[in-house]
Amino acid sequence: MAVRKYIFSTSPTEEKLAKSRTNGARKCIYSVNGDSYTGEWKDNKKHGRGIQTWKKSGLVYEGYWEDGKRCGSGVLYAVDKNDQRKKIYSGLWKDNKRDGYGENWYRCDEFYEGEWSEDKRSGWGRQYYKDGSMYEGEWLHDKRWGNGMLRLRNFL
Repeated sequence: MAVRKYIFSTSPTEEKLAKSRTNGARKCIYSVNGDSYTGEWKDNKKHGRGIQTWKKSGLVYEGYWEDGKRCGSGVLYAVDKNDQRKKIYSGLWKDNKRDGYGENWYRCDEFYEGEWSEDKRSGWGRQYYKDGSMYEGEWLHDKRWGNGMLRLRNFL
């Protein structure tokens, strides 16, 4: 009786896993909770350009990803009940946090443009307030710090 011997360079399990990994462009991937991602993948992680939609929070991120995290330029939107997008943040990201130059719109008609670090206003920037006043200067850990000028609405 002859015995056949098979030599696999990879095990059948490893082969199946390799086939199931996502790489390159994909149409759309849906999560069980209703979230969706359309875009590029690398080694089973979001990587390259893509659009992520979070169903529960109603947020949409459109921009670049690296190793499964928002990284590079991108825009974060809030989507209302009429499917209208309202821009929340537009700028640079690093490790899922605002980092570098960016513009942030707040709910109460306030606006910030300037530098970010670790998801906080840090560096030089301008904050426009609802009452019409504006602060331009340095920020550290999301607080006005260092040199800056506060212009009150009455004196603009």
